[in-house]
Amino acid sequence: MTEANLKSEKLGGTFTFPGTEFTVNRLGYGAMQLAGRDGAKLVWGAPKDVPGALAVLREAVEAGVNHIDTSDFYGPHVTNQIIKQALHPYPEKLVIVTKVGAKRGPNGEWPHARSAQDVTDAVHDNLRNLGLDALDVVNLRLGGFSGPEDEPFEEPLTALVKLKEQGKIKHIGMSTVSAAQVAEAQKITPIVCVQNFYNVAQRGDDAFVDALAGQGIAYVPYFPLGGFSPLQSGKLDEIAAALGVTPMQVALAWLLHRSPNILLIPGTSSVGHLRENLKAAELELSAETLAELDSIG
Repeated sequence: MTEANLKSEKLGGTFTFPGTEFTVNRLGYGAMQLAGRDGAKLVWGAPKDVPGALAVLREAVEAGVNHIDTSDFYGPHVTNQIIKQALHPYPEKLVIVTKVGAKRGPNGEWPHARSAQDVTDAVHDNLRNLGLDALDVVNLRLGGFSGPEDEPFEEPLTALVKLKEQGKIKHIGMSTVSAAQVAEAQKITPIVCVQNFYNVAQRGDDAFVDALAGQGIAYVPYFPLGGFSPLQSGKLDEIAAALGVTPMQVALAWLLHRSPNILLIPGTSSVGHLRENLKAAELELSAETLAELDSIG
């Protein structure tokens, strides 16, 4: 077994985005936490420890991570600039997925930015700050953090298709969307991935995950420990303690077991925490443990 194959096995195996040349290890890295904080403004400005942020990215890639999720509205701009500083020129197999559809207000707000001009400007911002000529995958974010919203999206999606035709982006995905919205979008352009709020306690997308798996489309959950009730988190803590691992490792391992089209992007600004997250892919969950975890949702 080659070193690359060994790393992929340790990171949950691989997945190939449909209709693309991109094969990634299923356990990737989400870059949002690389940005700093300014009072109540989260994901804002430069991190306190820039060398530490650079080290996390380099450690991730060295460990075999070849799927990084980011956006130019993290910071804003800061996270992509750190990625470029740490990793450019990028490894050949590295897939960087970014998203558009929002921006940052002066007080740290996340207002929608979905006009054709908004998404076009955002794509060019991502290109510039990442130091790329073309973006691998661009997700169009529609709803809020917790779920989709029923709203028109033909204008921003058509703008992304135009940018794809110009060679500025290679593939298109969607974020915080419903199954109906993806089906509507597929009438306009192929969709290679969906990024939604989902974890062992937040299971509203169960049928959606399975439907996308049937199409070979990636499902990328965010907030693997978000939205738990005290009772649910207590149960997860009990299971983690019994296994001698962390609750996050259990939550990530459950997601990897859930469906082969699920790709993980846990974020951290700590090398130690990164190593813990990556070890989650090596955690085997028994049928009994999986049944206990399934009961949480």
